[in-house]
Amino acid sequence: MDNSNAKQWDNDHFLHPWEGMEALGENDRTFIEGASGIHLINEKGERLIDGPGGMWCTQIGYGRAEMAEAMAEQARNLAYFSPFNNTNSTAAHFAREIAKRAPGDLNNVFFTTGGSTAVDTAIRFVHFRNNLVGRPEKKKIISRQKAYHGSTYLAASVSGKERDRLWLDKADDLAHFLPNVNPLYRTPGQSDENFLNEKVADLENAIVALGPENVAAFIAEPVLASGGVIVPPIGYHARCLNICRKYDVLYISDEVVTAFGRLGHWFASEAVFGIQPDIITCAKGMTSGYAPMGAAIISDRLIADVAGKDATFSNGYTYSGHPVSAAAGLKNIEIIEREKILEHVREVGPVFQDQLQQLRQIDIVADARGMGLMGCVQCSVDGDPRSELGRDYEIGSRIDMECQKRGLLVRPVINMCVLSPPLIISKSEIEHMFAILREGLEATSEWLGKISDR
Repeated sequence: MDNSNAKQWDNDHFLHPWEGMEALGENDRTFIEGASGIHLINEKGERLIDGPGGMWCTQIGYGRAEMAEAMAEQARNLAYFSPFNNTNSTAAHFAREIAKRAPGDLNNVFFTTGGSTAVDTAIRFVHFRNNLVGRPEKKKIISRQKAYHGSTYLAASVSGKERDRLWLDKADDLAHFLPNVNPLYRTPGQSDENFLNEKVADLENAIVALGPENVAAFIAEPVLASGGVIVPPIGYHARCLNICRKYDVLYISDEVVTAFGRLGHWFASEAVFGIQPDIITCAKGMTSGYAPMGAAIISDRLIADVAGKDATFSNGYTYSGHPVSAAAGLKNIEIIEREKILEHVREVGPVFQDQLQQLRQIDIVADARGMGLMGCVQCSVDGDPRSELGRDYEIGSRIDMECQKRGLLVRPVINMCVLSPPLIISKSEIEHMFAILREGLEATSEWLGKISDR
């Protein structure tokens, strides 16, 4: 196939996610045309370490022939079925395998097309249940600043990344946002314990102010991923769950990023943070990015409240339980377990975090934080996290450029650099990845110094 005009076609016809209108039709994006293991291959044939792991999702790495075969075999046998009127053994099997690994009584898997629709489904189910149990006014969703839960209308409405909310409408009456839970911004001299108490009090105060009879759910990522890999203070989730139980508020744990191994466990809610939520949303790693899929996993307790009612949960998608995606999900689980990838993440995670912390030595690095195989480097002109953002987008773009020419793709998020590589990454590959990132950060620091002197 002749791809000589691909750049022009991309600019003329491919409207990308988060497309900046100022450069519409004039972008010079990198074309990714191949991949193997932890590496991507661009249009020039150059191999690049996939630092972001796609979009947090390429757990088992690229080029898995057995994954392609499993998907192809399913497509040959049955490429599609209508989930509205029929069912399919592959989808049923995948639902069972997810339920076996989910914590507690989260045994009811509603398949979606991705993370955004998983969050939409969770919110719609919460509202549906409250309507059926005679509490139609109990609809408010409490979320947090810097949270990202998706880009469909409901999911975007409960997302708290300020700059994502500037130009699109949202359901303003649906969500209430709690202040930033990033320990980096605690009051000078404030102890970790006092900060934790403050953040938990934020939730309880919000429920009381809004009225417990009006608040349906609290939605929280265990680690705020796209908001900059923000790790709340230790004990935060468990105490927030207790507050939710006190006021009969449901707890939705958004594990679109953290589930399927990113923190070394199938699900992080219970295994890492000690909570059993009412609903878990997941996507991304459930197929390692080989096929689109998501899910809202709902507890038996909530299902019992609506079972037997004369009502229809009229929410669903053409591709719910898609058999090829389900086949990819089953093979993904098989590979992760056979190769002990969860155990591997727990082994190499400390190496990743140690390498991440060493970047604090660089002048422009204001913070370095993360868990498992998730990390974020936050930069500023003077290395102070409380400084007003200056040249913020330029810093992120420059780090991206400096790293890419050295063989590493990163994900620039304004003045932050986010990393979440494929879970199969080795210790030596982690060290190599961070060596390149260090060079990119140092080159960016030098560049900032030069332009500041002008």
